[in-house]
Amino acid sequence: MNVSGVSARYASALYDLADEKGAVDAVANDLTALQKMVDESADFQRFVKSPVISRREQSKAIAALAEKAQFSPLSHKFLGLLAANRRLFALPGIIAGFRQILADRRGQATAQVTSAAPLTESQTASLIEALKKSVGRNVDIVSKVDPSILGGLIVKIGSRMVDSSIKSKLQRLKLAMKGVG
Repeated sequence: MNVSGVSARYASALYDLADEKGAVDAVANDLTALQKMVDESADFQRFVKSPVISRREQSKAIAALAEKAQFSPLSHKFLGLLAANRRLFALPGIIAGFRQILADRRGQATAQVTSAAPLTESQTASLIEALKKSVGRNVDIVSKVDPSILGGLIVKIGSRMVDSSIKSKLQRLKLAMKGVG
């Protein structure tokens, strides 16, 4: 995800604050949990993007969510600030931006991995090792599940992408078959 504008500014500010307070890992864990919530709930996605929900309602709901999820005080305050400023819509970009800054500072690469089903811990560990050998540095994985790819993986690191999904293989076969006959 290319992060720019509002998302990049908020991500940078959050990283700087977390670094200053010594809470980078806690905030990173909170943001990972939050991203998982966004990915798994269409209702939460609508809530974050909805201009119809009032500022007050968004603030109350996001505060309750942060409390229930036991987020760090910094994450809790940051989410409250986003809701108060009507910037919850930028949350996915802010999370991606924060992770990007964190990876850069730690000398890591971030890989966006799309699979048809959630990866197990052993599959994730194997993938991290393979990517580490390929890239030559530690790799942080951002997983996404997309059943429409049918199987296989789509891995994107920076500007490089490897698409071994069954969907794309079928599309290539279909194009090859059009040329025959």
